[in-house]
Amino acid sequence: MKRLVLKFGGTSVGTIEKIKKVANIIKKKFSEGNEIIVIVSAMAGATDLLKEKSNLISNNFDNKELDVLLSSGEQVSCSLLSGAIIDLGLKARSWLGWQIPIITNDNYTSSQIMKIKTDEVSNFISNGGIAVIAGFQGISIESRITTLGRGGSDLSAVAVAKFFQTDSCEIYTDVEGVLTTDPSINEKAKKIDKISYEEMLEMASLGAKVMQPNAVQASMIDNIPIHVRSTFSEKAGTKIISDSEIDYNKVVTGVAYSKNNAKVSIIGVVDKPGVAADIFEPIGKNNINIDMVIQNTSLDGKKANITFTIKREDLKKTLGLIEKNKQKLNYNKLIHDDKLAKVSIIGAGMQANSGVTHKMFRSLADEKINILAISTSEIKISVLIRENLTQKAVKTLHKTFKLN
Repeated sequence: MKRLVLKFGGTSVGTIEKIKKVANIIKKKFSEGNEIIVIVSAMAGATDLLKEKSNLISNNFDNKELDVLLSSGEQVSCSLLSGAIIDLGLKARSWLGWQIPIITNDNYTSSQIMKIKTDEVSNFISNGGIAVIAGFQGISIESRITTLGRGGSDLSAVAVAKFFQTDSCEIYTDVEGVLTTDPSINEKAKKIDKISYEEMLEMASLGAKVMQPNAVQASMIDNIPIHVRSTFSEKAGTKIISDSEIDYNKVVTGVAYSKNNAKVSIIGVVDKPGVAADIFEPIGKNNINIDMVIQNTSLDGKKANITFTIKREDLKKTLGLIEKNKQKLNYNKLIHDDKLAKVSIIGAGMQANSGVTHKMFRSLADEKINILAISTSEIKISVLIRENLTQKAVKTLHKTFKLN
């Protein structure tokens, strides 16, 4: 007998009819002799509606109360799904995060799971029950309801798989699995049969929306088998596996993009030790993540231009922090641009194949796409380009690396 975690996202439980379909999928898995723990997200759009209500009260709505509010979406879908399973003649019950409990730290709105008490749920499923657990939520050591950040139900599923020592974790979405790129901007996107944890982490971090990056990282650390598949199709989906099982002859696995980018350039700072630290310290203290960084030094070595990228929503705050520090930084000019996109190619095979960088840059140049910034790792290359060229760049790279 296997013990499985089945996680269903918001689009999978977006309507009553879809919830009934999910209940039948669970029944089929149970009838195959498996012990089942289900993790469920809020119905599609429910969390955004709740956030909008909090904004009508205040743009600075208290984070602890916001967690109480936002977690209610999963309570609704959890109850409805459990009821649908019971209606099929099976034994089921719902659990909220605090009832188990799923214990988190107190970083409200983006908490991390520290421990899950397993006794009660394990006893229930061992006696023929199906446990339906609300994703995205837990309880802090202060006994306050917490949430795990956007896409947090994926993290709930991986954590439950770890603490309950399940045989696998299946992530159900509205697509057939992990695709080579976003099908909404490239109709030639194809399903990837197998992808490594590292490749999936890069793709999720760089814009692919199939899984939350923190959940991928957690599954990689604990070597938890992940199977991404569609709620609405019988096809096999995508298996996320260890690097040792990957075919390194395949150079590029996928193309990802994000449009939520802004670039800041500080012109004419003094080129001396500590200047970069003075620029980035206040930004970091305000929880603003820096992505790409480029420094150009003048020919005489006295001045430098420092350019970096951030999320678009952080631009106004970032500019304010730099301007506040102008006397100390002693720069000549501050310029910015928020009409940018980041396009990336990802593939474990890059480590064993030369010429990938040249091939990527040449294909973009042939399409008159100018590269504004570059960042690399062992298995990915990212470029910053004009936002209006995103689709063209994605299609070009998808074709260049024979993913069509």
